Amino acid sequence: MTKGVDEPYRMFTSRAEYRILLRQDDADMRLTERSYRLGLARQDRYDRLCSKRAEVERIVDFAKTYSVKADRINDALEGLGATRLAHGCKLIDLLARPQLNIGNLAPLIPAFQEMLDQVKEPKAETLEAAEVLIKYKGYIDRERTIADKIHRLEAIRIRGKFDYEQLQSLSTEARQKLVKIDPETLAQASRIPGVSPSDINVLLVLMGR
Repeated sequence: MTKGVDEPYRMFTSRAEYRILLRQDDADMRLTERSYRLGLARQDRYDRLCSKRAEVERIVDFAKTYSVKADRINDALEGLGATRLAHGCKLIDLLARPQLNIGNLAPLIPAFQEMLDQVKEPKAETLEAAEVLIKYKGYIDRERTIADKIHRLEAIRIRGKFDYEQLQSLSTEARQKLVKIDPETLAQASRIPGVSPSDINVLLVLMGR
């Protein structure tokens, strides 16, 4: 325990390390396949997941590749309270705007609407999943990169390798916390309140990483 929780029975979403990756809207995507492999989820449930995943990917791929021309969409964009386009762009760039969504853009783009009409049930759930991936792609990718980095740090053992009190390049608080907790790995050290990313980078440099 490095978080200093005095009441461990109390759980908060704010305590989750990767809140964007652990969303409730994609719990089925993250957990159904694992439960199927363990024999907990039935074949029909797994098949529905595979179908939903394929539909979501189809929507996202369409948005990435479909080009929207400025002169054909600008008046409608203005009516929706969105900034006009100076030139054409991909549909995914429009969907990323806060004023726009699949619901109000699809009627303006016949090819998009036609594709969405073919989406299988559960349609509303599938459209929501696709829209979340599109709108929050940057945040999701950034958090996944951080998670991957932390996962790699789990393999770097540091216990017994440093005399933290002598490392003046660390912040005073970091030195005190590291001496007190004496973390086993660099990943554990990174989760200690008061130990900043720059402190972790100092330890990485000292280890020649």
